[in-house]
Amino acid sequence: MWAVLPGEVALAVCLVAGVRIPGAVLLGAEALVVGVLALEAAVMWPLYAARRRAGGTRREAGLATVRAVVPVAVRRLVVHEFRALHSLGLWALRRRHRIPEGARPFSYTEPQTGIMYAFLFVSVVETVVLALVIPWPLVHAVLLVVDVYGIVIILALHAACVTRPHLVAADGSLRLRYGALFDLRVPAAVIATARVERRYPDGALVRTDEDGTLDLVVGSHTTVTVELTEPVEFVRPLGRRGSARTLRFHADDPRAVVAALTSPLTPERTAPSSTPDPPA
Repeated sequence: MWAVLPGEVALAVCLVAGVRIPGAVLLGAEALVVGVLALEAAVMWPLYAARRRAGGTRREAGLATVRAVVPVAVRRLVVHEFRALHSLGLWALRRRHRIPEGARPFSYTEPQTGIMYAFLFVSVVETVVLALVIPWPLVHAVLLVVDVYGIVIILALHAACVTRPHLVAADGSLRLRYGALFDLRVPAAVIATARVERRYPDGALVRTDEDGTLDLVVGSHTTVTVELTEPVEFVRPLGRRGSARTLRFHADDPRAVVAALTSPLTPERTAPSSTPDPPA
């Protein structure tokens, strides 16, 4: 299915671009698509029916069937695409994603903003240059679709990071995010200490050490270190799971994050006392 459906998209682009395709080729392509979809249905229907017989609702059975057939990395990438595009709409409306009342947001995009806009500029220039120099209509149409989609995705990735900041809730709990790719909730009860500490770890966006340290890297560095009393579990962008007892991440204003974590404005601490103070 992952080979046939992109081929169907390419065929549709050819038709839109005005390329004449023989009827036999069209008939064969459509027959192949129908055959693949029929094969997928034949594989997925028994799984769906078994789940329904076990007492699951239609939604539960459908989700369980998709989880059984589609690899977790593919599912997470597809979900990330939709969430990123949704974040692009939020960014255009100057809104943020799910910030509860009393929670304090902290941005982390400052080190990568220049890089993202540089990528965007290069992509726009590439799109224009290729549109001018490529003489073949089919190749021109395919590359135009790919380049425009690449520009939209770059904007969506940046928008996801802007609209999904780190959060420190009113009770002192911490929520670490990186766009739509990473989301980790840390209860206030397991946060032992927090401090400003600038580090430059090597590796990818999310990396862990053998000693149980999680690095959420932005712009090749982190600025805040949080020590926990017990490990917390997290999910990597492509679905692998891990646990960490030390969290290192970047925030544009690390001192404000540390202040919010070390002195949370909990209801118990901010509510006025019901018992009057004794006289001096």
